[in-house]
Amino acid sequence: MKSTLMLAALIGTTMMGAASTVQAQELTGTLKKIKETNSITIGYRESSIPFSFLNDKQQPVGYAIDLCMKIVEAVKADLKLPALKLMLQPVTSSNRIPLLNNGTIDLECGSTTNSTVRQQQVAFGPTYFVINVTAAVKKTSNINTIAQLNGKTVSTTSGTTSVPLLKAYEKAGNVEVKEIYGKDHAEAFLLMADDRAAAFVMDDILLAGQIANAKKPGDYKILPESLRQEPYSMMLRKDDPQFKALVDKSVGAVMRSGEINQIYAKWFTTAIPPKGLNLNFPMTQPIKDAFKNPNDKGI
Repeated sequence: MKSTLMLAALIGTTMMGAASTVQAQELTGTLKKIKETNSITIGYRESSIPFSFLNDKQQPVGYAIDLCMKIVEAVKADLKLPALKLMLQPVTSSNRIPLLNNGTIDLECGSTTNSTVRQQQVAFGPTYFVINVTAAVKKTSNINTIAQLNGKTVSTTSGTTSVPLLKAYEKAGNVEVKEIYGKDHAEAFLLMADDRAAAFVMDDILLAGQIANAKKPGDYKILPESLRQEPYSMMLRKDDPQFKALVDKSVGAVMRSGEINQIYAKWFTTAIPPKGLNLNFPMTQPIKDAFKNPNDKGI
């Protein structure tokens, strides 16, 4: 009897060990990395207002940050890691993909366009915003169309989709411009504000964010034309089905529940830091459609 009990205990111990091994094997990719390090690293932008930027306390805040925090909470719950360490890493348009793929960051939360070209290197969560690529100019410039930029210098942010779009527009419309680049949106806007460029070509909502935080917001306007409509989303590593499923599930739940409406209003139709200005950017129909049917379709 004693030997039988000992055998049963041994078998039980072996099975528990096997179960632990299987459980460990079940985690792959980013979730495995998070479990092993008890930490997750979020890549954020320093001046992508209102998606991901630094407030007056130099802390990253914004619409994309709020949504990514929903993912962090889901990771804590699914992996049973209540003390999960949240690490924050600033990224730029140029280094965000390399830093994601080399493991420096686990999730990029900013103002990144989900494009089919980028999908060859990375994956995306559900679309959380839809923008139009256009230009901001000074009202005194008398520039009212993109075609009027012919022969002028324009600024844009290095590493963004605005660069190839502008080049394609030049080729198709017989428009020639000289491009100068800022390392981030704030620097690119300043190039236009300081008259080193006649226009700043970028996504309409990012232009609105920069204008709202300018010294004299009334000095600028956004052109009504659009070079292209683009979807934004958080970026994660490619070929990582476990983490992708968690991202899609947690963000999709926020959208389907209607909670997304409160998060959107917080950043786009009410006063935001650091100056307490309101972007007055209500939801467009494409944004409403994205929330109604969460998807990661790129352009």
